[in-house]
Amino acid sequence: MSNENGYVEPGKSFERDTNYIEDRILADPARGSGTAQGWPVEADRYRLVVARACPWANRATIVRRLLGLESAFSMGICGPTHDQRSWTFDLDPGGRDPVLGYERLQEAFFARDPEYPRGITVPAMVDLPTKAVVTNDFAQMTLDFSTEWTAFHRDGAPDLYPEHLRDEMDDVMKRVYTEINNGVYRCGFAGEQDAYAQAYDRLFTALDWVSERLETRRYLMGDTITEADVRLFTTLARFDAVYHGHFKCNRTKLTEMPVLWGYARDLFQTPGFGDTTDFPQIKRHYYVVHADINPTQVVPVGPDTSVWLTPHHREELGGSPFGDGTPPGPVAAGEEVPESEGAGGSTSY
Repeated sequence: MSNENGYVEPGKSFERDTNYIEDRILADPARGSGTAQGWPVEADRYRLVVARACPWANRATIVRRLLGLESAFSMGICGPTHDQRSWTFDLDPGGRDPVLGYERLQEAFFARDPEYPRGITVPAMVDLPTKAVVTNDFAQMTLDFSTEWTAFHRDGAPDLYPEHLRDEMDDVMKRVYTEINNGVYRCGFAGEQDAYAQAYDRLFTALDWVSERLETRRYLMGDTITEADVRLFTTLARFDAVYHGHFKCNRTKLTEMPVLWGYARDLFQTPGFGDTTDFPQIKRHYYVVHADINPTQVVPVGPDTSVWLTPHHREELGGSPFGDGTPPGPVAAGEEVPESEGAGGSTSY
């Protein structure tokens, strides 16, 4: 077993703990089933807690922005590093989230269960009246943003989970998750050579598969952006900065895979993607937190991120990111990625 704090058990393959709090925020909370409680969709009731460094949380920030849900629920941002206990709000004045009043996200989990036994993960939706976490099930969370929060979507918001594509999308997203999103971790946290070699082969087989799929279509599901693209993007955005070297995913860099590199730049230059991507925080998280992989905790200066702004020519395939809709407006005040930390910004530490 391994975890995202960077512990690697010698002789073992990486297995992700996927036992999340499965409660859901639903337009009709009576639809909650089994052990998963339904909570009501309600404006100003919840706070989304994320960390810009985390690819799973980055999904939630992108989807929230694409759908225009900033007016429905607020967002708290943890710093890029954490210890074994929890993500912390060290970016905020006084080191406390200004809405929740917490120093650590762990406090929201303990407000729900004082003996909460599992990892403290982002993204997490927190109930403001009780200051307790509602769910940290990142995969279901963003689908619910698309399907349950429709009353609060902005005018012109894209349909990120089109009903007529869901069966195919679910298959695509499952493979993207198991082989690519999680595949890079399987490489990075492999505890022995054979496990690493097998993980490496699986990862690049899948990257070749999505590359072939994207040769003739602008986006994974066709002519417009869907959640499948969001899920692939957050791994591609971290590939050269972290996964290629730190996680030994080094057959080729993203910049050496022409189709995927063009696709990734196309998304990055689309509102909602690049403007939620913070390269220094991404690098600081992985190289500092994973101390067993990088004992010195030295953070690389490179790579040059200005290349993310170069022409991609993907528009030649046709299609439009938002279809008949419109791009989101400016990033909400206080949620901007500092100019020095986006593409082309300073890389100094």
